[in-house]
Amino acid sequence: MTRIGEFLFRRRGHGGRWHWTDIATWTWLILGTVLMFGPALWLVGSSFKGPAQLAEFPPTILPYVQEVTEVEGYDKPLPLYTATLEDGTTRTLAEIRRIGTNSQMVDPANPGEKINVNIANRSPLREIGLATGNYVEPLVANNFVLFLWNSVFVTTMATLITLLTNSMAAFALSKYRFRGRDAVMLLIVATLMVPLSVILVPLYSVVNATGLLNSLWGVILPTVATPTGVFLLRQYMLTIPDELLEAARMDHASEWQIYWRIVLPLAAPALAVLAIFSVVWRWNDFLWPLIVLSKRELYTLQVGLNTYAGELNVQWHYILAMTVVTMIPVVIVFVFLQRFITTGIAGAGIK
Repeated sequence: MTRIGEFLFRRRGHGGRWHWTDIATWTWLILGTVLMFGPALWLVGSSFKGPAQLAEFPPTILPYVQEVTEVEGYDKPLPLYTATLEDGTTRTLAEIRRIGTNSQMVDPANPGEKINVNIANRSPLREIGLATGNYVEPLVANNFVLFLWNSVFVTTMATLITLLTNSMAAFALSKYRFRGRDAVMLLIVATLMVPLSVILVPLYSVVNATGLLNSLWGVILPTVATPTGVFLLRQYMLTIPDELLEAARMDHASEWQIYWRIVLPLAAPALAVLAIFSVVWRWNDFLWPLIVLSKRELYTLQVGLNTYAGELNVQWHYILAMTVVTMIPVVIVFVFLQRFITTGIAGAGIK
């Protein structure tokens, strides 16, 4: 630990003094850390805030809840405030009701005494608290568990089919020599320049004609063939020696055995990179599921989140909480597969 600390905090200046490059480096690192992780931490913290606290300005970093107390003669707990009275004294009072700019308050120790205070002369007593209902209510009452299952199914099946189809195409384009191979690859890469909005109408017509509307397979199948995946896997498979394949053919291995037992295991780093990309693409996809699905029981998480954004009322506390839920699977996948990213991308760029 001592050596690690010396490595992290060593300075370029002599005698333990700060050099200007040390200051610039630490400033850059701290700023970069804040820019990268600040929004995510803010999102998680805000997901535990109630609607009233989210509307506050200036906003607070930590989630707070209003302190309440039981007052004799009242059925429900009353919120506590620090109030400044007309004589200049400050007292802790509980609010009974508010009418306009006037707040009718009561002393918890003396429930018979009613005091009128201007709302500008009172400030709420708050403590750090987590609004866990932001997570519980959507998951229990609004079918978000079903939406979560739909997203898991779509993402898992789409990723598996994507890895299979793209790896087969990449295998053919990297290890077989046939006329027009380069032209086919160029055509596939050229489709990267075609945005989804351009092919949205014909794609919808095909899905409708095949009877896949209002079906999760209608979300999965049109997006499994990705030019990015074919290009990435092909470039990586070009680094696999052809002698391995020739040796397998001499041992009477079929083309399927060569693909399944030799090429796929050797291309595991590139497949892991494509799997991460595919999970992120499918999990965060909103436009295509919104078009294909109209039944609520088939909604994915991203479409389900849209139900909290009404024309006149946006339930931000639910949206923020469920956004955190949608981030968790992607983070888990990235944590387990991130060690393959550098290897896969570096290998794809060798040839």
